[in-house]
Amino acid sequence: MTTDTARPVQLRYSARSEVNADALTSNVRLALDGGRGVVGVRGRVRDAALFRDTLMAAAAILQSDLRYKGKDRTAYLAYLMKQGKKATAAIWEAQKAFLDKSLDEDEKTTSALDPVLTVHPDEISLEVFSRDESAYARVAFASDLFEGREAAHGTTFADLSPDLIAQMDRLRAYGAVDLDAGVNVAGRGPAEDRSTSVPYSWLRGFLQVQSAATLPAVTCELSPVDLYNALYTLRTRKAKTSPRGLRFELVPGRAPRMIVEPWEIVLEGHGEVFRGAPRVVRTFGRQRLLTLARVLPHAKRVRVQLRGPGLPVFWIIDLGKATLTAAMTGWTESSWASVASFDALMPHSASSEAERDALASRLTGVLRERGPSGLAELAEAAGVKVDAVRAAMQLACLRGRALFDVAREVYRPRELFSDAIDEQRIRYGSPREARAHRLLGTKEAPGAGEVTLTKVHDVAGEGVEIHGQVTDLEARRAFTPHFTMDVEGRVSDAACTCPTFRRSGLREGPCEHMIALRLAYARKRVEEDALRQTEEGRQLIRAETRTYVRRDESGAETVFRVSLDDKVVYVQWGARSAAGWSGAMGAAPVEPRASVVRHQRIWFDTDREAREAYFRRLEDLASEGFVDADVASA
Repeated sequence: MTTDTARPVQLRYSARSEVNADALTSNVRLALDGGRGVVGVRGRVRDAALFRDTLMAAAAILQSDLRYKGKDRTAYLAYLMKQGKKATAAIWEAQKAFLDKSLDEDEKTTSALDPVLTVHPDEISLEVFSRDESAYARVAFASDLFEGREAAHGTTFADLSPDLIAQMDRLRAYGAVDLDAGVNVAGRGPAEDRSTSVPYSWLRGFLQVQSAATLPAVTCELSPVDLYNALYTLRTRKAKTSPRGLRFELVPGRAPRMIVEPWEIVLEGHGEVFRGAPRVVRTFGRQRLLTLARVLPHAKRVRVQLRGPGLPVFWIIDLGKATLTAAMTGWTESSWASVASFDALMPHSASSEAERDALASRLTGVLRERGPSGLAELAEAAGVKVDAVRAAMQLACLRGRALFDVAREVYRPRELFSDAIDEQRIRYGSPREARAHRLLGTKEAPGAGEVTLTKVHDVAGEGVEIHGQVTDLEARRAFTPHFTMDVEGRVSDAACTCPTFRRSGLREGPCEHMIALRLAYARKRVEEDALRQTEEGRQLIRAETRTYVRRDESGAETVFRVSLDDKVVYVQWGARSAAGWSGAMGAAPVEPRASVVRHQRIWFDTDREAREAYFRRLEDLASEGFVDADVASA
C-alpha cells in the first residue's frame, strides 16, 4: 500500500494494556502512545459498573463489522476430494494459497486507527470508529467520576486490544477500580513500536461523520424504555423483506413514536413532547443500535438527532457521570449511496478558500485558549458571522484539528495528528467520484460538464427512477445514465452509454456519469425543498406529490396522498392497512381492512388555480394534525 492511498502512522507503546485484579481491587493500566508527548490520567473510579459497561459498548462499536464475508470453500473442496470428485489436491492448495493471500491483504488494507483518547479539563473522552465505516462512538467520562484525579491534558492513541476488552468485561462492580492511563504505564510485555498505514478512505469516514455533527438537526427526546423497546423488537425479529428502516413520527405536542419496518410495529414514546414542525423521518442502519444494549441499565435520558437524507443519526445517551454519543449511518462502508451524503459535509460559504483556511486556523487557536466553546461564542471572539464560523469549524473538523461535542453542542480542541490532514485527500472516496464532482462543479467554480435530469419518475412503494444526460466538455461527448433507487437508498437497474459501463458494467462500481447524476438529483431535492418554502418557489412548481399521515389513539393510520399535475389536483385517502396503501407506503403487505382507498380528481381552468388549491389542501391537512411524510429520510 502506498502513501497515495494511506497515511503512515507510527505508534509507540511502553507496554501492552492490561487489567490486574485481586479479591477487592482491580487496576486498569491503559497504555498510551508516547509519540504525542505527556498525556494521561490517573484516579480511582467512583462507579465501576458504569465505567466498565460504557467502555464495553464503545468496544462493541469498535469491533463491529457488518460487511459481507464470502464463505470459505476449502472445507467443501476437501469433502469433494474424499468423495473422489474432480477436486484435486492442486486445486485445494491453490485455493488455500489464494485465500491466505487475500485475507492477509485484506487485514493490511483494513487497518484502522487505535481509539483516540483526549484528556480535557472537564472530561476524558474516547473515540472509536468501526472497521466497516458505519458507526462512530464517543465516550465522555466526567472528571468527578475519578477520585483523586491527576491528569495531563492532550490527545493521543490508546492500546485497546481484544485481550484487554475481554479482561475489562470481567471487572467486578463491587470492588475498587483504579485507572492508570499514561505513556509509561507498567503493563505486561515489552515496549512496542508499531508502524501502520491508515487508508484515507477510513479517515474520510471517521472525520466526515464527525463533521456531520455540525450540520443542523431535528432533535427528539426518548425515554430509556423506548430504546429498550426498539432493541427488544430488533433482537426478537429478523426482517426478510424491505424496507428495513426505523421510522420516527414527530408530532408537535406529543411524545415521539417509532415504527419498526416492515412489520409496522408502533412503539409509543414516553419521553418529552416534541416541539417543532411535524415530520416523519425514516432512518436505516438500525441493527447497529444493538451495540448500545450494554449501557441501558445506566441510561438517564436519550436524545436522537436526525439530519438530512443519508446522513448519520446521532444517539446521545446520558449516563449520569458519563455520556455515550453514537453516530449510526445507513450504509456499510462508503458506498455509492453515501456519495451524495458526504457531498453535504464539505464546507460551503461565500468566503474564499484562503479566507476559510485562515479563519479555521484562527478559531482552533481560540479553542485552545478558551476551551470548549459554542458557535455564538466563537463568532463573538473572532468578530465574524455565525455562518462563516460554522463553515470554518467544519473544515477544522475535517482536518482533525477539532471535534464537535454533540452532547453539549460545543467545539473542543482535538489534534488527531501532529499535522493537519489534507482535506483534498479525504474529500472524495475514489478517482471516479472526483471526476463526477469535476463534471458538476460548485456555485463558486463551474464544472467541466453539464448534468441534466431528463426524467424523475416516482414508483409507488419501490423508489424513484432517474434518467439524465451528462455532457463532458473535455471529452466533447454526451452520455445518458439512468438508475433506480429504492426507498432505502440502494441503487439497482443502473446503466450508462459510456465505455466504462459497456466494458465492465457495475463490476468495477458505478461510472462517474452515474455518480454525477446521483449527486445532481440529491442537490435538486435540497434546492426544491428550500424553494417550496417561499412564495416565489411555489410558483415554479407544476407537478408534485406529497404524502400526509395521521395516527389515532388506537394506532390506526390514515394516509392522504395529494398530487399536482399542471391543471389537475388528484387526492387519494384511506387507511394505511388497506390493500391499496401497503405497497404505496413501502410497507410489507398486510391483510386489508374494511376501509377502502378513495380517489378524487379536480380539474381547474388555469395552473395557478390548481396550484393554489393544492397548497391549500396541504395546509388544511397540516391544521388537522396530519404529518408530512416526505419531509426527510435520514
